[in-house]
Amino acid sequence: VLNNVPSVNVNIEGQISLRGSQGVQILINGKPSVIASQEGNSLGTITADMIDRVEVITNPSAKYDAEGTSGIINIVIKKEQRRGLNGSVSVNTGAPDAHSIGVSLNRRSEKFNLFSQLGFGVRELPDDRINRNVDLLNNTTILSTGTEYRNETYYNFVLGTDYYINDHNVLTLSGNFAMELEDQPSLTSFAALDASNTLTSEWERTEVTEAKNPKLQFELQYKSDFDGDEDHSLVFSSLGSFFGKDQSSQFFNNTISGENNDAEQTTRTDFKEGVFTFKLDYTRPFSEKWKLESGAQYVLNDVANDFEVNDLVDGTFVNNPGLTNVFEFNQNVLGLYSTGSYEGEKWGVKGGLRLEQTNLNTLLATTNEANEQNYANLFPSVHTSYKFTDKISIQAGYSKRVYRPRMWDLNPFFNIRNNFSIRQGNPNLQPEFTDSYEINSIYILGKASLNFGIYQRYTTDVIERISIFENNVNTVRPENIGKNDITGIEFNAKYSPANWMTLNGDFNYSQFKREGIFESTVFDFDGNQWSSKLMGKLKLPADFELETTGNYRSRVQTVQGTQSDQLFMDLGLRKNIMKGKAVLNLSVRDVFASRVDENLIAQNDFEVYSRRQRGTFIAFGFSYGFGKGEAMQYSGQRRRF
Repeated sequence: VLNNVPSVNVNIEGQISLRGSQGVQILINGKPSVIASQEGNSLGTITADMIDRVEVITNPSAKYDAEGTSGIINIVIKKEQRRGLNGSVSVNTGAPDAHSIGVSLNRRSEKFNLFSQLGFGVRELPDDRINRNVDLLNNTTILSTGTEYRNETYYNFVLGTDYYINDHNVLTLSGNFAMELEDQPSLTSFAALDASNTLTSEWERTEVTEAKNPKLQFELQYKSDFDGDEDHSLVFSSLGSFFGKDQSSQFFNNTISGENNDAEQTTRTDFKEGVFTFKLDYTRPFSEKWKLESGAQYVLNDVANDFEVNDLVDGTFVNNPGLTNVFEFNQNVLGLYSTGSYEGEKWGVKGGLRLEQTNLNTLLATTNEANEQNYANLFPSVHTSYKFTDKISIQAGYSKRVYRPRMWDLNPFFNIRNNFSIRQGNPNLQPEFTDSYEINSIYILGKASLNFGIYQRYTTDVIERISIFENNVNTVRPENIGKNDITGIEFNAKYSPANWMTLNGDFNYSQFKREGIFESTVFDFDGNQWSSKLMGKLKLPADFELETTGNYRSRVQTVQGTQSDQLFMDLGLRKNIMKGKAVLNLSVRDVFASRVDENLIAQNDFEVYSRRQRGTFIAFGFSYGFGKGEAMQYSGQRRRF
């Protein structure tokens, strides 16, 4: 679904970018959620038929959390408003193995709205990888090829209720429990080559990993409307979530030829994260044109990660102190905001200011290395719009945003899955700040609607992934490197030449200027990138609907190399049956298996090439609605600014 939203891209790892940049904040029903967290793959458990709409906010006002330098994507989940008992059952199957079943129930009465969802599924996520590490000083090469698997069995349960105390007060209480059981087998083949490109040794590295990932979230919300005016309201919400990971891995190196590389390692991970959010929002309209909004938010984030590595030495596993540690992360953010707006018949303006105080503490328990950061920042925002006619309007806006390093950005522990291609964090990483400007124009011309925009983003202390190369080992870690000045244009169009055909086009082009220095190396360069997608929807005979989406993303220069371009197509076919009570869906992702992620890092003393591909995914689904409801369907996207 997100890949079909204008300006939004989801890469092969599931990382989401907006207008070509990451640092996107994902909300579920306007709030942070354990489902949308970076840990695990829970966002994939939300199916298209559960979604009411997707809101893209490229330049949020001061009312929103300042997190997310590229903007906010808000996924709004359906909630039944019709009285009585309504429900839906969905069954899905696919290849590679992806099978799930979900049940959604809702009962609405005068005082209560009870809602629940229950889901179960299994899925297989293969990932084909090729890595080539070349030491240009010694002319030696390490090649690694293999397939990594992430096989999951997951359960999800949601239960909640809205209690309508009276016509002016509503109390909502909900809970969400999910469990992921992971099995991650992989086999990687290694080859060492000398300066003459002659094979000197070969070996295989086998991984056996199992993990349990429990997730728990609860929400309490109280909304009160004053004087019977739903626009004059006070909303208090309390949100708590927990994510855990209990993981154990075994790694076996088996020599095939040449130098003896036999080895055995075990790792253990005990990860726990708790996030608590308290929020108060007050809205006061003074007239039909003037409105004041103010509020406060306090977010507490507490994380602990216990990571242990043991090496087999003379038949006994011995702890590796260089890779073993306990990392503790504690971050508290207090936010206060106020906005005022005027909305006339043709012209509107909204201005606001947000203050956020951040307190961050990290600790490497084994080495007792502590890092403390305390900082306060102001985040102003200004938005204005003018309607020339009912069919032509223009919007402009400015906001200041922040990206605070996550726990995995700061945690220095090594990932030893491929011990020649290692990722680690940087506990000294600083937040990056972005000033965002944009102007958008909207045109409605008969059967066509057009949206054209110009935007500019200026980011300081940019967080980049930097490769450090030693002994043919490529270690990637995040660093703050200078600034980035991006200027871009964006064009979205929708055209319905006939009742049975709808075309959607999206084009985004940006050019950027990077300036920065890291360890005496200057990273000053100019570059550009562009992406485009074209989606066609056709209503066919016998109540069939066909949808095709073509995507292209250009080659782009990075601070140390290049990222290759991508061209791929997705396909979907849907048929309503049983008088609209049921829907059959067929979807094919990456139809021609052309979606390949290639990166090349080329430096004076080393070169690193990496290639990843997941291949074609095929899924077939059936959903049936009962009671007063209908079969759940995706209702399209709604773009908001």
